[in-house]
Order: sequence, then C-alpha cells, then structure tokens
Amino acid sequence: MARVKRGVTKHRRHKKIMAMAKGHYSVRHRHFRRANESVLHALMYSYAHRKERKGDFRRLWVIRIGAAARLHGLSYSSFVHGLKQAGIDLNRKLLADIALNEPEQFGTLVGKARESLAV
Repeated sequence: MARVKRGVTKHRRHKKIMAMAKGHYSVRHRHFRRANESVLHALMYSYAHRKERKGDFRRLWVIRIGAAARLHGLSYSSFVHGLKQAGIDLNRKLLADIALNEPEQFGTLVGKARESLAV
C-alpha cells in the first residue's frame, strides 16, 4: 500500500485553527498547540453560553417588567398573577417590550391585572 503524506492536510487543519484563534491573546494566536487549546475552550464556552443566554434574557425581562409594574404600585409577582387571572396570556419578552416602548399600554395592562386581583 502506498504511503500517505499528511503535509497538505495538516497545513489546512492548522491554518483553520489559527484563523479561529485570531484575536486571542499572546501565544494563543501564534503557536498552533496553544491556539488549538484556546479554540477548543472558546468553542465549549460559546456552546454553553448560547444555552445560558436564554436564561439571561428571561432574567432581564423579569427585571424590566418588575420595575415597570412597581411604577404603577404592583409587585412583579402580583402583576403576573393578576394577568393570569384576567386571562391575558402574554410572554415575558413581549411584556418587557411593551413596558419599555409603550408605557401607556403597560399601564392599562396593570389596571386590568389590578381589577382581576380585586375580584
């Protein structure tokens, strides 16, 4: 069987890793072995943090909704409970957007939530 030399394959693989390591600090973008470690860790972090981002945004939306609800004299939990009792089914992303960009409409939502809590 003929011998397979790996020069071109290896060079392409190294070149790909070095391109991915652009912008990494110090030796991490100059030497292949360190760049490979750095890129592998970066890829693992990016995978994990793509999952975490969902929770981060939900936390942000909850904070925004809570702050806007407090301006109208309701806590976050009582506001969401009131909406649920009123039969208003809006997700937190939409509620946060309304609270930020359309405060008047958010005020009407708070009013409806308050009415359903009183009943």
